[in-house]
Amino acid sequence: MKKHNNGCKRRDFLKTAALTLVGTTIPFTFAQARQFSQSNLQVWSCGGLAEAMMPAHELYEQQTGIKIAYTGAFAAALGKSLLGSAQTEVFAGRVLALAQKLRQTEKMIYFKPLCFTTYVMATPLGNPAGIEKLEDLARPGIKVVLAPDASPPGGQAADVLLKKAGLLEAARKNAITLGTCVQRTMEDIATGKGDVSIVELRLAKMPNFKGKVEVLPIPEKFFPPAPLTFTVGVMKFAKDRALADDYVNFLTSPVGQAFFEQSGFIPAISDQGRELIEKLGVKDV
Repeated sequence: MKKHNNGCKRRDFLKTAALTLVGTTIPFTFAQARQFSQSNLQVWSCGGLAEAMMPAHELYEQQTGIKIAYTGAFAAALGKSLLGSAQTEVFAGRVLALAQKLRQTEKMIYFKPLCFTTYVMATPLGNPAGIEKLEDLARPGIKVVLAPDASPPGGQAADVLLKKAGLLEAARKNAITLGTCVQRTMEDIATGKGDVSIVELRLAKMPNFKGKVEVLPIPEKFFPPAPLTFTVGVMKFAKDRALADDYVNFLTSPVGQAFFEQSGFIPAISDQGRELIEKLGVKDV
């Protein structure tokens, strides 16, 4: 069993991705930059949202003339900074408790549900090992790829999921890799080194892996209790409240939400998203 020693290096600043917008049926009415008192907006988010945020920002910038100064990084680090002395104007974070704490400490003015993550089994194209269900990870000879030491929630979420299914010990015995990076896990699957892994669907939608892996659903009852939730909120440091509000309204509109759906998330405005909002209590405090 090989153990990766080098972890994934989180990106602090993320380059603009190509714009792809499909499946939206209700247009978003864009405001123009002249309506606001400033021409730029500072936005922070956890890095997991980057693939959706970047093309969304491109569209928003094109339509409004507003420049988005975007930083995507490890959510826990950003949260710790924001609970301290760091400042940004809009924050889209993982973990509902963080958004609630930012509200309770009056660092954030309000937040809205943004999207939810979901977990799947990923296999190489063609699914050569014939994986059909979670129990197959315990089948003799199956090459399982896991990343238990990845930055939270990373591989820890997969461990929790397998434990809930009563399969953690057996899956670990079949592991050919126990790594430190969920993206390297996907590389092992895409290249056929491993037969199966448990990952967030968003990873299978990333440009490096899209079309190179197959995904199989996992029953929701096995999902880890948290963090499934992503929220977006306006911070008290927003220099132009109207601009910050307009941006948040864009991300939570059908046009903005389409980017998250394309990137493998469950949009908050979808039927499934609304069910999760109620189930998980994703409401402002």
